[in-house]
Amino acid sequence: MPASRDYEKKLEAMLFASGESVPLARLAEALECDIPMTRNLLQKMAETYKKNNSGIILREVDESYLLCTNPDYYPSVQKLLKLKPRRALTPSVLETLSIIVFKQPVTKAVIEQIRGVNSDHGVNKLVEYGLIEEKGRLDAPGRPMLFGTSEKFLIHYGLKNLDELISTDL
Repeated sequence: MPASRDYEKKLEAMLFASGESVPLARLAEALECDIPMTRNLLQKMAETYKKNNSGIILREVDESYLLCTNPDYYPSVQKLLKLKPRRALTPSVLETLSIIVFKQPVTKAVIEQIRGVNSDHGVNKLVEYGLIEEKGRLDAPGRPMLFGTSEKFLIHYGLKNLDELISTDL
């Protein structure tokens, strides 16, 4: 059986090559390991990146894993790739997002009922930024779209899953 470090190197290579999140079960299958062992290896990798203040970090999002830029070094990456600065969300867009986060899946009509104003702009901006996505259609006249948060939302806000929003101590 290969050493733990060999497995970590394989995981790192797989995650780097994928360029996107990979479900834990798929990583375990590719490694030919069980899920608990794979999860343990991933936790060790994340700790190593953190301890070394590496340029990358390992993120867990909904039982999937991905390599991301360490936020401390994002300005350098932004400069290299000539990325536009991230725009802050306006209060109305944030209000729309918060309704979606806690009521999802939710229709635009429900969002507008809660806010009391038209929410086309807010919903469209959130879709454009990739923070929300269509989650299906409501079985009602007109079959309105249901919106919910996306994986990008979880990544952007540093969450493993939506349960972390509810379980945080205020």
